[in-house]
Amino acid sequence: MIQATSSQVGYPRIIVVGNEKGGSGKSTLAIHIAIALLKAGESVATIDLDSRQKSFTHYIESRRSWAERVGRDLGIPTHICLDGNLDSANADERAARCKALTETVADLAQSRNYIVIDTPGQDNFLVRLVHAMADTLVTPLNDSFVDFDVLGSVDPTSFAVTGTSHYAQLVEEARSQRQLLENTATDWIVLRNRLSTFGSSRNKRLVGEGLQELSQRLNFRYVDGLAERVIFREFYPRGLTAVDDLDEITLGTRPTMSHATARLEMENLLSAILLGARGQCGDMAAENRDAA
Repeated sequence: MIQATSSQVGYPRIIVVGNEKGGSGKSTLAIHIAIALLKAGESVATIDLDSRQKSFTHYIESRRSWAERVGRDLGIPTHICLDGNLDSANADERAARCKALTETVADLAQSRNYIVIDTPGQDNFLVRLVHAMADTLVTPLNDSFVDFDVLGSVDPTSFAVTGTSHYAQLVEEARSQRQLLENTATDWIVLRNRLSTFGSSRNKRLVGEGLQELSQRLNFRYVDGLAERVIFREFYPRGLTAVDDLDEITLGTRPTMSHATARLEMENLLSAILLGARGQCGDMAAENRDAA
């Protein structure tokens, strides 16, 4: 089981999953972080800032419905979806929404050890606010230069990194603001997601080298994320995660090797995110071997 104690991280802790590029797996990662923490015995609240798409909210609603259907206590965090319709907000409305968000986080922090916040794939003032709040910022990227572009630019011939891009600059501003106001650093983690075993090995190498170089420039931790697996898409309608119990009642189907592999892969990733090191999930890994 993943373990994270107050002596390791300090409470409350705000984990923000952010990236201006849509389709990178933010909501899937956010729900897995939240459920893993719940299963580790932590008190967890979640916030969805994408009130238009509501992928995070729909995931949790599906989880609640599936838990009732199968008669299992799956573990569901305290969840809030905040109004993110900001297109016509004037200065007073923006100030009021920032105040409401700050107060919501402060209220949740009174009774929860962790607050996991999922953000929309866009830049707005609420997104910038939660980035400045983040103790841990997790940025998933698909394994391509299309997604790489939100962090940095590369030379078209050599593929060497030539500069930083818009989202990286947003993060740097938020980290600087947090450091100035609170004298506290943000742990930024960039993970390369949806890795494919069938893609170009040259592309993988070039993207990986670019991220390694950017990690030195921008001071983030770079880790490999998740493989492209159909099983993660199948979890969504039932609100399930790879760290849930691998049994037929919970899954609604017979567990397969794909379930066990996805679970082990996710545990290793979550250990890297939550504890800064891999290999902290021995109990769950043993359960995977038994299930397989």
